[in-house]
Amino acid sequence: MSTETLSYRDMVEQLPPDSHLVLRGLSWEEYEALLQTFVEAKGLRLSYDEGRLEIMVLSAEHENYAELIKQLVGTLSLRLRIKVLHFGSATMRKKGQSKGAEADACFYVQSADAIGNRKQIDFSSDPPPDIVVEVDLHHESIAKFPIYAALGVQEIWRYDGQTLGIYHLEKAEYVGSDASVAFPMLTASRLTELLNRSQEENQYEILLAFDSWLKALGT
Repeated sequence: MSTETLSYRDMVEQLPPDSHLVLRGLSWEEYEALLQTFVEAKGLRLSYDEGRLEIMVLSAEHENYAELIKQLVGTLSLRLRIKVLHFGSATMRKKGQSKGAEADACFYVQSADAIGNRKQIDFSSDPPPDIVVEVDLHHESIAKFPIYAALGVQEIWRYDGQTLGIYHLEKAEYVGSDASVAFPMLTASRLTELLNRSQEENQYEILLAFDSWLKALGT
């Protein structure tokens, strides 16, 4: 491990929750070295775009919102018998495009059968997730949208602590939408309501209410 990589690690360790560090002029090899440096680190997200590296330090609040979204999708998958494969914050990267990113969550829905039972994804040859989730409480993730577009991600859910927006990829750019393509029954307003309720209620109560709503859809 180089002295420079060690100094980057020291800088990241000094960052408070919900803050970020931007480094410019890094090679792909340096990016991959930093991925290895932080491979066991909790509460970090790294993104890389043609020499620009951003390291985000997550807060407990940030991770709570992300976890609720994962549980909502899991509940929907079981209740409506929709196959969904969850790959967490897996590092999506393509060397040929000099781009890489880690979302707060990612899901295979339409492409779930193509992934099958694999536990490891090779993003140089496998399809990208159908949905990625970005929680933005104090920092814009809009800068990551071109990375996801280059990787071919078709749908992004972005929650800023007040509103969840759904974005679909159209002609290499993301446009806002009222509802999910992967889950047509889920609208941006419904997801916003559920996430905002978590500021007053616990996850268990929200998941029970969501499950009852899903059950009513199937009757």
